[in-house]
Amino acid sequence: LAVTKVLIVYAHQSSGSFNAAAKDAAVDVLTDQSCTVEVSDLYAIKFKATATAEDITGDVKNADHFRYAEETKLAWEEGKLCADITEEQRKLTQADLIIFQFPMYWFTVPAIMKGWIDRVLTLGYAYTPEKRYSQGLFKDKKAMLSFTTGSQESMFSADGINGDMNVTLWPLQNGILHYCGFQVLAPQIFWAPSHVPSEARSTMLTRWRTRLLGQFVPQTQNGHYGIFTCIELYKVLKKHYMVNKSNHRNES
Repeated sequence: LAVTKVLIVYAHQSSGSFNAAAKDAAVDVLTDQSCTVEVSDLYAIKFKATATAEDITGDVKNADHFRYAEETKLAWEEGKLCADITEEQRKLTQADLIIFQFPMYWFTVPAIMKGWIDRVLTLGYAYTPEKRYSQGLFKDKKAMLSFTTGSQESMFSADGINGDMNVTLWPLQNGILHYCGFQVLAPQIFWAPSHVPSEARSTMLTRWRTRLLGQFVPQTQNGHYGIFTCIELYKVLKKHYMVNKSNHRNES
């Protein structure tokens, strides 16, 4: 499926940041390839991060025991979701590819981006009990994470202090994106740009631009970082357990 419409969900407070440069590079390259690109600049629009009853216009079905998923499903069906959610769902519906651009905070996305996920990917619109994973509602769309880290790549290896990046990304790539049916592309990881020379940062952006010219064919980076099968993940976790168990024995 050719990519012609792209949505970039962007979360950084500063226009002078490396994340801003990565976002701008994506907009430039994709636009030059005749793609239509929309950017949801979450901090700029002051996107509300908390999922509350305020996300529904009018009365809710059960105010005494408010359940967000069920209430927003009804609101979506009846056209009663609030305007900012409706606008983001419009952008997402039209997009062939969604890129999440962000700095990694505490091994995951910033709170404002998690709020986008919580509020925009509503039950009924983004998933149902019957339509998940390979049968998901967004199975004809592609998605990818593009983010910066504060630690070097070696620190996110299987034996590194931060643990395997594949394990870190599993909840985001499998539990959110693939859950909704997205074809999840290997992430674009910018390793610790704030700790490298400007020349290295320029090289990172050049590689990102080159990848953007590749029409987003599925690819695997050096450390894999793509969607693991359950068996592959089990092997990684088992390795972690055996290494840690061995280390404890050596220390005792």
